[in-house]
Amino acid sequence: MAPDRGSSYEQLAPPPYQSEASEDVKYLPEGRQFTFRGVAAGLFVGLILVCSNMYFGLQTGWVSMMTMPASLLGFGIFKVLSRHLAFPFSPVENVLVQSVAGGMGIMPLGCGFVGVLPAMEYLLKREEQGPIHLPMWKLIIWSLGLCYFGVVFAVPLRRQVIIREQLKFPSGFSTAVLIGVLHGKGDTQNSGTLNPSKAATFGSLALENRPLVQDEDTNVEGVMADPDVDLPHVEPAKAFSWSSNIRLLLISFGISGVYTLCTYFFPVIRNLPIFGTVAADTWLWTLNPSLAYVGQGIIMGPSTTIHMLLGAVVGWGILSPISKYRGWAPGPTDDWEIGSKGWIVWTSLAIMLADAIVSLGFMTLTPLIKHGPSFFATFKRQVQQDGLKGLFPRRFDGYMPVRASEDDSRPSTRGSQDVGDLPNLPSPSAERRNPFESQPVSSPRVWDQDDAPPEQLVGNKTVSIGLVVSVLICVACIHITFGNLVPLYATIIAVLMAMLLSIMGVRALGETDLNPVSGISKLAQLFFALIIPQTHKSSVLINLVAGAVSEAGALQAGDLMQDLKTGHLLGAAPKAQFWGQMIGATVGAVTSALIYRLYTTVYEVPGELFQVPTAVVWIFTARLVTGKGLPYMAREFAIGAAIIFGVFAALRTKAIGKNWHAYIPGGIAVAVGMYNVPSFTLARTIGGLVNWYWRVHLKKGDTPLIVLASGFILGEGFLSIVNLLMQSAHVPHL
Repeated sequence: MAPDRGSSYEQLAPPPYQSEASEDVKYLPEGRQFTFRGVAAGLFVGLILVCSNMYFGLQTGWVSMMTMPASLLGFGIFKVLSRHLAFPFSPVENVLVQSVAGGMGIMPLGCGFVGVLPAMEYLLKREEQGPIHLPMWKLIIWSLGLCYFGVVFAVPLRRQVIIREQLKFPSGFSTAVLIGVLHGKGDTQNSGTLNPSKAATFGSLALENRPLVQDEDTNVEGVMADPDVDLPHVEPAKAFSWSSNIRLLLISFGISGVYTLCTYFFPVIRNLPIFGTVAADTWLWTLNPSLAYVGQGIIMGPSTTIHMLLGAVVGWGILSPISKYRGWAPGPTDDWEIGSKGWIVWTSLAIMLADAIVSLGFMTLTPLIKHGPSFFATFKRQVQQDGLKGLFPRRFDGYMPVRASEDDSRPSTRGSQDVGDLPNLPSPSAERRNPFESQPVSSPRVWDQDDAPPEQLVGNKTVSIGLVVSVLICVACIHITFGNLVPLYATIIAVLMAMLLSIMGVRALGETDLNPVSGISKLAQLFFALIIPQTHKSSVLINLVAGAVSEAGALQAGDLMQDLKTGHLLGAAPKAQFWGQMIGATVGAVTSALIYRLYTTVYEVPGELFQVPTAVVWIFTARLVTGKGLPYMAREFAIGAAIIFGVFAALRTKAIGKNWHAYIPGGIAVAVGMYNVPSFTLARTIGGLVNWYWRVHLKKGDTPLIVLASGFILGEGFLSIVNLLMQSAHVPHL
């Protein structure tokens, strides 16, 4: 029996399950796809995410999409207001809230406010055409220029990676499961695992369709789960109680918020000398007992955090003392220019570049090797049969649903019943309602296709015009911001390259749940070092802009694709998600600019609280690839580290899905442990160990742990605004 969701939710009760003869028939989910209240709730949740991501981004460069907490918060808001709602809050509207919030929340990183802009404003030297301090209106212009084209470019990628290839997108899948359970999906099952044969098509997790949960001991003939696909374990319904999860989120939010306020009055608690005063004062080995960083470690997991700890030990425990005692970095340890803090950054940069080149190279070549022969065979056959006309198939009017074909090796997941024989299926020409809404009807609409109905998809015309307009907006905004310092041809090349690299980022996210935006931006910087002469007066600035554009495109495309995967499984309209993301991106770009300027006005940047290590990585990379000199002996150590971690990256790529994959150090994680001071890494490692203890030793589910960690992160991130206001009002510290 479904949990009580209030009288206003009665209309959302799913139709009775069909008999065995028609058990494969599926229905479109009921509920309104696009609502102003959903957008408003998404913007409110997105504001919390923006504040949190800006705060942690300026501190350590860490930004999270927070899709599951955003979904949970959105559900909690409407659950509290359920008695006052004019119409029910449905899973598809929950997807809209999450899409708007996610599009808004990633803007601090997507628009470069945690890395590129601090590098331009505070680290760019005079001979490099810096520093460049942008007024508020130019900050907004810059952010609006970067916030659109990645979102638009994700739309044409959706058909390939979600419909045809059915990539996992684990976070998007998990978010869909969470939303489904919150709204009553799976409440009749006590335990089990998701049936992988039915967890990939449009609306397969929707309330209206039959359960996808099977007993763990059930052996379904012809169905074999991919061992590399980690489909979530469905816990008892009690564990997914919305009230208990909201309560846990609020409690952890409040505890972390109280700690944040305490750090303002007692700043000393941010750096505890747990290894003694000598290690703390000389080598910066302290612990920041921030619950937010413990929460980040919980989300990252034990493997990533242990690799970060390895980077901290190698960088701050071995290389830092060696460079200082040998006289290679004679200044104070915490000096970016002449201290060991800056010296070890070059080694971390080499590790990141090697990891990015090898990992993304494997990702690019693997599809070519796998599908290249069949592609050329098909190409040759079409030319032989029809000549050049065979290369240009007849165009169809409108958006055709994706169907399994003889060229598609993926088995069809539709039911055996022909679409034309299904009852209650209106033709697309007769369906001329509001494209964002699915109005309640007397009987549910049957839809048994792999993709959404045509009227719910983003049209080809919209995509074509959107791509052109978004690219023009990006080029124009960058030209307005920097004038002739950044040539137009460089901006155009940067946008085109960003689109190509976005494909790599989306594929990586779909297969591994990690969007390698750091590596992608470094590849863009490396490419522009080859096409922009080193003698150009703005070579370093152009390099920064090119990397920022590539990072923005890959991040936004990946974020929307995770959301589209969630919506696809729950039957949400891609068009509603697209426009929700566009609204969230627009508001997020402006809000991020305002919050960024608040922080940089009130606090010293770089400073003790906001060290902006990501900005240092950006500027050092730009100088490295444009031929600037390295500190003494930094080149030798950087080359050695690049070779070692290039081999590690190749091994990790080949070991995906193997038990020993986690034991090979990941280059990005090790590099992050090197360029961040140990205090943050130690706190994250504690969180990673908590994750291991909870999941492996106690064998409990992930959901409560993720909710707890999210509350810790959001509590400190949002309450940091209170600290900001007290700092601007010169409230004294104790």
